Amino acid sequence: MAWFSKLFGGKSADAGEAAAPDSSEEYKGFRITAKPIREGGQYRVAARIVKDDRVHELVRADTVSSLDDATAISLGKARQVIDEQGEKLFG
Repeated sequence: MAWFSKLFGGKSADAGEAAAPDSSEEYKGFRITAKPIREGGQYRVAARIVKDDRVHELVRADTVSSLDDATAISLGKARQVIDEQGEKLFG
């Protein structure tokens, strides 16, 4: 029914954040939530990193065809950024 929504002005099924089950985790005091972005038939690697009241939106150029793969890669890239930058991520 995605074509029906497109026809009558509903949200496009080809763009926007994709819902991923079990896409959040705690890592070294940071809260990571995978937020893959659907673009056509692909998913862009993206995540939200939160600590206290500070938020960093991580968006990569990488795209993959599977939502599960995008979720796993998004969490992995967020952990890597935390390891490399830590608190400097917000400054």
